[in-house]
Amino acid sequence: MADFGIGILGTGKYLPERILTNHDLEKMVDTSDEWIVRRTGMKVRHILDDDVPSYKMGAEAARLAIEDAGLTPLDIDLIIVSTEVPDYLSPSMACLIQREIKAENAAAFDINAACTGFVYAMTIAQQFIQTGYYKHVLIVANEGLSRIVDWENRNTCVLFGDAAGAVVLGRVDKKYGIRESYLAAFGNLGHNLTIPCCYVPEEEKQKRREGMERTIWQDGSEVFTFAVRAMAESVKTVVEKANSTINDVDMIVPHQANLRIINGAAKRLEVDEDKISVVLHETGNISSASIPVALDTESKNGRLKEGDTLVLVGFGGGLTCGSILLTWGK
Repeated sequence: MADFGIGILGTGKYLPERILTNHDLEKMVDTSDEWIVRRTGMKVRHILDDDVPSYKMGAEAARLAIEDAGLTPLDIDLIIVSTEVPDYLSPSMACLIQREIKAENAAAFDINAACTGFVYAMTIAQQFIQTGYYKHVLIVANEGLSRIVDWENRNTCVLFGDAAGAVVLGRVDKKYGIRESYLAAFGNLGHNLTIPCCYVPEEEKQKRREGMERTIWQDGSEVFTFAVRAMAESVKTVVEKANSTINDVDMIVPHQANLRIINGAAKRLEVDEDKISVVLHETGNISSASIPVALDTESKNGRLKEGDTLVLVGFGGGLTCGSILLTWGK
């Protein structure tokens, strides 16, 4: 049994200054503020300026997380970036952020597990620290989703925003940190949510209007059904693996996809909605950035207390899902 835990040393986030409201969207597509709020819970989303590379968001979130951890960029041994929308296929977003923040001692790579990416990255980072291979791992979830949205498709354009969230993972007192994790993938369902890149088959072209072949598309009802089930089952699974109960959990921090998904899963779990972190009204769906952005928000506003039991839960493209149960504290 290790004489240390592996936990979050610091958090940070960045949301672009430019805001797109529901009322702005009313002028762009056939929708309304009332419909968007009722169907999604979203009110605003942040949009990156066209002339700014997305990795700049991740670099700023990273700086804040490193500062919050009481470290410097030179203390970082590894950078893992979760993203669905990299600025380049190569170099990786992790290498671009490494250069930007001058983390000259760090190795760096990207992963893509869509909206579950942050949970996957945390679990990967945990292994490096557990084995003693690395001491401090920077995890950045960097998502510029506005760049792969068809702004004439009202089914998707009302949902997504841009943001980055970051944490530094390292050794903590053994009574704190990650206690259990759970990862899953369902590739047979992946066709329900797609973003083509280097290869665009005919069936993907037929789902989109001409010129929009590389934008995000989803079968809303199928994804909704999967998400409610996946969120609830992922929470139950990680709680059981930790030999705990749902009543022991102080806060659930879910991927912020849609308020109806979150409320539907809460009903299945039989937990009060006030036990669940919800920030999507201020961010929209920001894919894998949603959990670290919510964590930073809850930490900075004082809702997270030392010793609290948290469950982080993601679900999304792939299709994928996963969860982490941890005790908050250093």
